[in-house]
Amino acid sequence: MIRKLLYISFISLLFLTSCEDNDTYELAKSELDIRIEELLEQNSDGQGKSFFILPDSDDFAAIPQDPLNPINTYKVALGQLLLHETATGGIPKMSQMESTYSCATCHPVASSFYAGRRQGIGEGGTGFGFAGEGRQIDLSMPLDSVDLQPVRPPTLLNVAYQETALWNGMLGATGPNSGTESQWATAGVSENNLGFQGLETQGIVGQKMHRLKIDEEFINENGYRWLFNKAFENVSESQRYTPQNAALAIAAFNRTLLANRSPWQYYLKGDYDALSEKEKRGAILFAGKGQCMNCHTGPALKDQEFHAFGFGHFDDSNDAVVLDDTGFETVKKGRGGFTGSTADDYKFKTPTLYNLRDAAFYGHGSTFTSIEEVIRYKNGSTLQDQNATTNIAQEMGAIQLTEEEIADLTYFLENSLYDAELLRYVPDAVKSGNCFPNADDQSIIDLGCN
Repeated sequence: MIRKLLYISFISLLFLTSCEDNDTYELAKSELDIRIEELLEQNSDGQGKSFFILPDSDDFAAIPQDPLNPINTYKVALGQLLLHETATGGIPKMSQMESTYSCATCHPVASSFYAGRRQGIGEGGTGFGFAGEGRQIDLSMPLDSVDLQPVRPPTLLNVAYQETALWNGMLGATGPNSGTESQWATAGVSENNLGFQGLETQGIVGQKMHRLKIDEEFINENGYRWLFNKAFENVSESQRYTPQNAALAIAAFNRTLLANRSPWQYYLKGDYDALSEKEKRGAILFAGKGQCMNCHTGPALKDQEFHAFGFGHFDDSNDAVVLDDTGFETVKKGRGGFTGSTADDYKFKTPTLYNLRDAAFYGHGSTFTSIEEVIRYKNGSTLQDQNATTNIAQEMGAIQLTEEEIADLTYFLENSLYDAELLRYVPDAVKSGNCFPNADDQSIIDLGCN
């Protein structure tokens, strides 16, 4: 009888404690929190906050991936090293540039995997600065030998949430590119869109485009054979040590680069104190009046669509050089330059909005230098590129935010979506022992590798 009474008392105590915790939990919610939940519900087809949560980086089953390139621990470890390995810079146009650059040259962690400067420079660059902003064209190099991209390199964060790659989405054989096969030859990607999604395809194309060498000779010379064996143990040894498998490893690693330690992510998981009131007001604007979630949705706050906002492009200025003026006209048309459809002209892929604070430049042409500047631009109606008028997004000039609302929305984007712990994605060293992400003489000094 005594035991029974003690058991009942214990259960009652648990019940009361549970009720007290629930009351505290509910009291922690403010009117702002309730409004955010309502808006997230409306913007997720009823799924609510869970629709916007990024998985943990080691929860491979929850990370979107190419069925032809399943993620495994060794593949991710190999990809992490190859992304940062400057010994991959093995087929430069100028011999003095050998082993001085890597994929991470244009995607350094110091700038949250965005390019540290307006225009990315692979081979033919010198220096790093503090966050990649100090990289400049090496004046001893012929200009036509410098690896210059015609659009701004976007961040690698949250790229798992896309099936195509590049601003015009021309890389990748699935998703938005299904049905575009007739355009692959015109765009010169037929030999690359081999059934893979965009990240995997980009890894294949990027090695040739950016003069990287990851073959069996590189693998043996730099000590990567064991990792290739573990990552691709189900691939026959005769087909194991290839540039394609290197691309698959890099893509697998890139899929784990998730900004899942940002205040917004903690807030979505139930920590109402993760955001200040100002940030919560900004979140309400983001999901409501600002119409941002029309395009910036899902865990990565990006859809897989292409939109025209009339952003400007690179020009031949001190900070950007266009090497192919004729081909650049096609680049300016964005998605339309790939599909050949005028309905796609001047539309560019929706970018993720995480860690924008480190980006320094915004838009495919780096024509903005602050987040607030972009918001003010979309709040107005004057286009940087007047050619985009026909296909302009309906949100352009339609949001009519006040000065206070612009400040709140800017604060939300700058702070709530910022993951400050990205060094967890960077290796302590690469197997060659080289300095990384750059290994030219000036970068070695800037990075403290000497």
